[in-house]
Amino acid sequence: MASRKKINFRRAAQILLVAIVVILLIPPAQVALAILWDPPIVPMRIQRKFEAWRKGKPMKGVPSRWVALKDIPEGFIHLVWASEDQQFFDHHGFDVPRIREAIEEAREGNGEPRGVSTITMQCARSVFLWQGRSYFRKALEAYYTVWMELLLSKQRILELYLNHIEFGPGIYGIGAAAREYFDTTPDQLTRSQMVALVAILPNPLKWSPVRPNRTVLRKIRRVERLSSRAPFPSRKLQEK
Repeated sequence: MASRKKINFRRAAQILLVAIVVILLIPPAQVALAILWDPPIVPMRIQRKFEAWRKGKPMKGVPSRWVALKDIPEGFIHLVWASEDQQFFDHHGFDVPRIREAIEEAREGNGEPRGVSTITMQCARSVFLWQGRSYFRKALEAYYTVWMELLLSKQRILELYLNHIEFGPGIYGIGAAAREYFDTTPDQLTRSQMVALVAILPNPLKWSPVRPNRTVLRKIRRVERLSSRAPFPSRKLQEK
């Protein structure tokens, strides 16, 4: 009897080990496929549709419009980089100094650390994960971030991010945002339109680039200030 229990335990342990290995291999496989192909299933978009359905307000999806990185205005990339993650081209997915800073601030204020997501981390949850504050989601985000930095170029991460980032209910990517809000293409956006789009990124479900409230106007001034103080390293877009 004891021998049978031992065999069953060993078998269960083997199954668990195989399951863990498979789960750990899924993220690198997904990221590897993203080197050449746009991920066909995006959990965050499914999440948003479910949330809208649960509230009884079906979401009207805006057709996605994939835009190659070379066709996205460098001015727009500059604004995103300046306001979201100025160390993007230099770190390996995690801005360690900012993380330490946030932890110190939290200790002094006896609160939780403020968010210090890098562009890679934001891309991970926009493309491969869902929005949420659970530690499980954050752990997955970190794991995807590691693999993205290992397998994808910085340029590809930017391209994925700018084509999947949320700009409003059912509006994903710069191509869809340019068409929905300004009836144009990304390369025809004016600077003020680009600034307004970047300004709503912290809360795209509640803020609008065409009907800016006082908070958005304040964010617009912040984006302008940050971009004017941080010259964009254009050569980084050409590096491999």
